[in-house]
Amino acid sequence: MRRIRGIRLLAVAVVGLLLAGCTGLPTSGPPNPGLAIGGEEDTLIYTPIASGPKPGDSPEGIVKGFLEASMTPADNWEIAQEFLTDDFRPTWKPGTLVTIDESVLQRKFQSSTDSEDKSAKNAEVHAQFDQVANVDASGAYNAESGLGKATYQLKRVKGEWRIAKAADGIVLDAETFGQVYQKYALKYFDTSWSHLVPDVRWFPRRTAMATSVARALISGKPSDWLAPAVRNAFTEDITLAGDAVTVDSSQVATVALSRSALSASASDLARMRTQLEGSLSGAGVAEVRFTVDGAPLEAGTVPLDENIQEAGVLVQNAETFGRAVSGDTIEPVGGLTAQIAKITAPIRAVDVSLDATLASVQLQDGTVWALADGNPTKLDVRADLIEPSLDPFGFTWTVPRGAPRELQAWGVQGPTSHPIANAWPPYDSISQLRVSADGARVAAVATQAGQRQLVVAAVLRGKSSEPTELGTPHVVSLLPGPTLGLGWVGSDTLAVLSSTPDPALTMYPVGGPSVATAPPDAAAALAGAKATTGLRVLGSDGSVYAQRGSSWQVSVEGIRVLGTRAGY
Repeated sequence: MRRIRGIRLLAVAVVGLLLAGCTGLPTSGPPNPGLAIGGEEDTLIYTPIASGPKPGDSPEGIVKGFLEASMTPADNWEIAQEFLTDDFRPTWKPGTLVTIDESVLQRKFQSSTDSEDKSAKNAEVHAQFDQVANVDASGAYNAESGLGKATYQLKRVKGEWRIAKAADGIVLDAETFGQVYQKYALKYFDTSWSHLVPDVRWFPRRTAMATSVARALISGKPSDWLAPAVRNAFTEDITLAGDAVTVDSSQVATVALSRSALSASASDLARMRTQLEGSLSGAGVAEVRFTVDGAPLEAGTVPLDENIQEAGVLVQNAETFGRAVSGDTIEPVGGLTAQIAKITAPIRAVDVSLDATLASVQLQDGTVWALADGNPTKLDVRADLIEPSLDPFGFTWTVPRGAPRELQAWGVQGPTSHPIANAWPPYDSISQLRVSADGARVAAVATQAGQRQLVVAAVLRGKSSEPTELGTPHVVSLLPGPTLGLGWVGSDTLAVLSSTPDPALTMYPVGGPSVATAPPDAAAALAGAKATTGLRVLGSDGSVYAQRGSSWQVSVEGIRVLGTRAGY
């Protein structure tokens, strides 16, 4: 059993500001069902509250208690500070770094002082743990596995041991992390100012979450890997005035800004409000109102390109291509159904634009075509191409499996090929690639020196929105073996279908712990969606499965190709 130092549990009702953002842990072991991406908990959140130091605790006991107190962030980790000397307490910065380890049970401690030595005045305790990730001061989650070590120097103060020196930050085990920290998505604009792009951050659970999120957006910066592809309407001279964002019973947030906001243009203010409302929606906020020196500052909102997605799964059976909406009924998809019907060669993959006016089609011989305006256009005939990905600006991305650096994007007119610079420079091969619905990010399963990795990169674009370059790849996770499919689920999560070492469908938030579940038997391909309820898996027998609760149900049978929608 886990060692508990008199832990109490505080039940906090899930209302307004406390929406569930944790996608379930642990990060390894057998698959376990977790909270659906974007779902809400309908139960109470239990925030663990640890106890302070006990009289007569040994140096090792003090360090264990201090680490356990990391689970209670109230009042800047006030309980954890009780384990520190008076001199060290004001200099310790708990929010600098969160080190996440596998389990409390796997922690090891070694003290330089015998616990029975009553004459000792100083002690040193070395801790060792199995690290799986960390969260930096900005709230960004980074998968980082390895052996973690920490040293704690203690002094005897009035007969009791207290920590006199330690590294800034806290240590939480993976199970406790999701109880103490909550996931939020800061929203930035893409370079066209037409899409909001999420940047996932984790903040300690508090009643004033809106303040934490607003401060991170207004005064912070996007993650380094994402920065080249996004824009922030809040300039450096505009700051959050005051200590808190107030949210009324109608879920309207009042955000006080510095006086420099008075010089912002109407369009800039509208972008600022749109960004902030998108970021605060995860904290239960429905509307944002700005003030300066207590007076209202009027701000509108800007229209966004909505990722409209029709109901039904895209499929091809022996007779037609279309949208399966109920039972075995397949409805036409705009003019694409008739165009695909004219293709006599076997089809491997179909990726359809969200407005159903354009499709990227790969034949079994590997060639990639574009279908639009009633005319098929041959795009790429290079050997060993992986399945193409269509982006929201109408460009089809193609790349040979063994040459990741030869990534290209194709415009339908011409057709025109756009080589993409800095494409996956460290990788030897690539097996899957999907551009996000906002067009600012691209995800891939790529291999470097025999190690498969799930990676994302920022997408830089030219004046006509054509992709020109990729940013530095960011590793979301190392993968244990070959993968069968990759797709976006929502705006900030990637679904990976794998068959080895064990069949699994794993959800990887781009900046968060993963959740693995067992896929249907003989799973062979997947199609992403705006939500987990829309996720579909194709079995080798031609059955398409949808997840309902913890089980998989057949939604349509006799399918040869499971189509995908651009951006998912």
